[in-house]
Amino acid sequence: MSSAPVPAPVRVLLVEDDDLMRRSFTLALERYGYEMKAAADGLTGLELFRDESFDLLILDVMLPGLDGIGLCRKVRETSLVPVLMMSARGDGLDVVAGLEAGADDYVVKPVDTFVLVARIRSLLRRATYAPTPPPGPDSAGPEGELLVFGDLAIDTAGLEVTVAGKPVALTPTELKLLLEFAAHPGTVLERHTLLRDVWEYGWDGDSRVVDLCVQRLRGKVGRDRIETVRGFGYKFRR
Repeated sequence: MSSAPVPAPVRVLLVEDDDLMRRSFTLALERYGYEMKAAADGLTGLELFRDESFDLLILDVMLPGLDGIGLCRKVRETSLVPVLMMSARGDGLDVVAGLEAGADDYVVKPVDTFVLVARIRSLLRRATYAPTPPPGPDSAGPEGELLVFGDLAIDTAGLEVTVAGKPVALTPTELKLLLEFAAHPGTVLERHTLLRDVWEYGWDGDSRVVDLCVQRLRGKVGRDRIETVRGFGYKFRR
């Protein structure tokens, strides 16, 4: 009787210049079963990223050599791997810069291990997200697997998106956000609803995460595709 294959451990790259934090985060996440690699500066982190394969990156904002924002931009030039930013400041500057650079989420240090693991698990679930939104009047395909909105086409089975026939590269978070909009065309979705359903926040999170991700998504699928409903949230145009 053959045994089921053992799944490969999730590989995480942590880039953190504080020695104590780097060691404590590494040990804590290894106890949760993650395979960890760590770097103390941005350039070393970039070299590791280019030389090896990782399932998720955790990047501190303030790094010597190449800061976390610049490192995230370098990563996004070639990869859609989930990225979680860590910031020692909660004033919004690091948050906005990190999300604009292509990060999927952020945490403010000091961060509890349970919170960090919850954010990691949420990001990894988005990376393997494969829903099939219910077919609507604009849907095509034998089982509604292709959703068509003008020149935007979403293959919900193959998780592929095209605009005017050209493929669009979306991060896991951007893809899940688009699928959430496409499943509710013409419906206003409030920010806290998107935080709950896309980012899986079980509490009131920072709505800037939603706003910056919507901004990035608009730049990829069309700025007029997602309408801002002031005081409420966003609406996906049919």
